[in-house]
Amino acid sequence: MYRSFASATASASPFVDVESTIRGLTQDLCTAFNTGNYDQWAALFASDAQLMPPNHEPVQGLKAIERVMRELGEAGHHDLRFETAQITLAGDMAIEIGRYTIAISQGDGTTSPQRGKYLRAWRRLGAWLIVADCWNSNLALGKER
Repeated sequence: MYRSFASATASASPFVDVESTIRGLTQDLCTAFNTGNYDQWAALFASDAQLMPPNHEPVQGLKAIERVMRELGEAGHHDLRFETAQITLAGDMAIEIGRYTIAISQGDGTTSPQRGKYLRAWRRLGAWLIVADCWNSNLALGKER
């Protein structure tokens, strides 16, 4: 399922549905990752954003975020899916909570499914951009791979 890259820019209309915008941008993250467009993934982040992946030191900045996502893709992570469960809006900030699934290709040719939850903070900076992104697995240690 391909969806054209959504615009995160603020609309002149006062009736913009922020929740729909953020849900659409979240799906753009999936499309960018699943198609290997890690620069498009990073473009949805604020310049000073933080990415906090599991079992990895936090990184800050667009180049570092792009590098981490590229490393995950090259390590066999694919078929990322997000399911937004809740979006809470407070002025120019929004918090998104949801679930994810991803497949991880193993060295022996098998694929290991993983599932977990995420928390993402968005800020309207002329456009809705991610300022912090964090996720972790629901699977017990040792069951992830």
